[in-house]
Amino acid sequence: MNRSEMARRALEVFDQMVATTPGMRVRTGQRQMAEQVAATFSHADLAGQAEAQTDGQADLQAPARSIAVIQAGTGVGKSLAYSVPALAVALARQARVLISTATVALQEQLVHKDLPALARAMPGEFRFALAKGRGRYLCQLKLDRYVRPTAADPDDDEEDDLFAGLPPSQQEKNRRQTAYQELADAFSSGRWDGDRDTLSVAPDPLIWPSVAADVSSCTARHCPFYGSCSYFVQRKALVGAQVIVVNHDLLLSSLDSRALPELDKALLVIDEAHHLPATALDQFACQMDLSRLNWLERLSSRALRVGAQLGVEAIADIPSQAALIRQAVQDWARLVLHEYGAALSTQAGRVRLPRGRLPEAMIEPLSQLAHSAQVYIEALREISKTLRAEIRDQPSEARRLAAQYAQLGSLAPRMEAVYATSQCFLQMADAGQPPVAKWLTREVVGDLLVIRAHASPTLPGSTLRGQLWGRVRGAVLTSATLTSCGRFDFVLRETGLAEDPDVTTLAVDSPFDFARQGRLVLAGTRADPKDVSAFTQEMVGALLADLRKVQHGALVLFTSREQMRLASEALPADLRPKVLQQNEWSRLRLLRQHAQRVADGLPSIIFGLQSFGEGLDLPGRLCEDLFITKLPFAPPDDPVGEARAEWLRTQGRDPFMELVVPATAIRLAQWVGRAIRTEDDEAHVTCYDRRLSQTAYGQRLLAGLPPFTRVQPSASA
Repeated sequence: MNRSEMARRALEVFDQMVATTPGMRVRTGQRQMAEQVAATFSHADLAGQAEAQTDGQADLQAPARSIAVIQAGTGVGKSLAYSVPALAVALARQARVLISTATVALQEQLVHKDLPALARAMPGEFRFALAKGRGRYLCQLKLDRYVRPTAADPDDDEEDDLFAGLPPSQQEKNRRQTAYQELADAFSSGRWDGDRDTLSVAPDPLIWPSVAADVSSCTARHCPFYGSCSYFVQRKALVGAQVIVVNHDLLLSSLDSRALPELDKALLVIDEAHHLPATALDQFACQMDLSRLNWLERLSSRALRVGAQLGVEAIADIPSQAALIRQAVQDWARLVLHEYGAALSTQAGRVRLPRGRLPEAMIEPLSQLAHSAQVYIEALREISKTLRAEIRDQPSEARRLAAQYAQLGSLAPRMEAVYATSQCFLQMADAGQPPVAKWLTREVVGDLLVIRAHASPTLPGSTLRGQLWGRVRGAVLTSATLTSCGRFDFVLRETGLAEDPDVTTLAVDSPFDFARQGRLVLAGTRADPKDVSAFTQEMVGALLADLRKVQHGALVLFTSREQMRLASEALPADLRPKVLQQNEWSRLRLLRQHAQRVADGLPSIIFGLQSFGEGLDLPGRLCEDLFITKLPFAPPDDPVGEARAEWLRTQGRDPFMELVVPATAIRLAQWVGRAIRTEDDEAHVTCYDRRLSQTAYGQRLLAGLPPFTRVQPSASA
């Protein structure tokens, strides 16, 4: 089947689905998107498949890549528009579909609603599964060490508290032991399947990391608990699935592993794609602690003991390299306090290295640190390799040997972080290239002064181009907000797809009649929003007056916790019972209470921060009024953003117009998107930030919003 025929048949499947599914009807924008998805995936040449055919002729050129970036406005129905043609093409090509999302809410919608409905209605059979990272699952071997102390490592009692870095008290040890036993009982009885997300109560953050699965301590099929391992039960479910749903973090963290299908052999859909750049920066950042090194002694003790038992010659280097590492870290910490101590002692507790330049005195200890960490890591790899061989060859000793492997693996990532962070700090950018963002933080924990070093790439596009796109043959990136101020330029740069000849863009308009359904009130204030105190005081006064007019459901979005706190404290007695504030209840419980109040005919108002500006689906009366207290600019103290802006200025470019305004445009469009969710909704959106209507960049922001009927303050009085 040639590409054109494959795309045509995939679109036929989509049309049939729409025609035969009760309650569905033809949407012009949805079909337009489905047509683009079908064409994109049909055009891509997947690795390992027969040579592509184009109109009956062999395509002797390099394998074709095909990537579409599609903005689908609210109400288009993008999940159906990409999943049906993607599945049709995948089934025809005996390939798999990988769908990546940014939020749990969309994952749950796909896995529990959209995909089950498609499985019942699609002409071809398929299976689907949700993939999660190892850290979401219990490691039975680790838990066994805590509920069966005789199997524990001799130095387990010296484990540092995850946050304080201090040995826990006996009372705390007893509490944790009880929690470990409860987890073990729940799992062994079958009341719990080992997935932390299925626990009735979220696990203690001090306890879960110590029993969570992770790649560095896992011996896979050589583990004595492999047959009942929750993570590998999930992996087995993935093997037979034609559709796998993941999140962006797992997608990027699995690039060099076999945890997911190979990207050049699968069709990739990235939903909520506007989150991908930030996820990439987080994924490839690194950090290390310059203050707490007790883990180094424990790691060395374990490595020497296990290595000696196995006869690994490389352990001869461990004592000397451990001493050099400790000395280098201490030297670096002293230099940091000498050079940046005053700056770190401020309220912010953070200092960024201008242009990523390292003081000359720090180069030698960092070079020694990087070298010694590398030698140490090589020794650990030799021990791990030998341990795996012993586990394979001595099944009767598998439990003991696997426990030793896990004990080494629980601390090895800290050494890898030392190596990665020191390498990043030593890295200097070539002329014209952005530097690595480097910063230091100071925190007082109990009686201990904790200094950390952090490093991150500054250009997500470069990172994604180097790490992701070279592996991908066919992909669709989609979201309701991919254009910024009406253009795709910004998101293409941020995702690393700018000037890529294999990329097609498409903007599909929402089917909603925004001019009829919504009003945008440009309220503004006399106070300049940059004068935080005066602006907040005036804004809160105007907000309280408007909240008295709310008849059904309303959402108020704040840009900071302090802003929300001040508004909450200013609530008069008659308004206070009507307000539900984020973090006072779980998100699910808050939304249920809100819906119940509105259903009972009572006014209900949600106070939320930026995370409530996206992903909330409040149709009908649940959000008839949306209040935006201030334009959602990114926090001004982001060190990665600061480093990037600094570099842009050295290039004669304007970081505010090139970075801040486009990013704010996307975020603001997401916020405004909470107001109109269906074709029957009607809503008022009120923004108190006068910059939206009184500045040139505000006009650019307005151009990226739905075409609501606009109301000036005088007209809304």
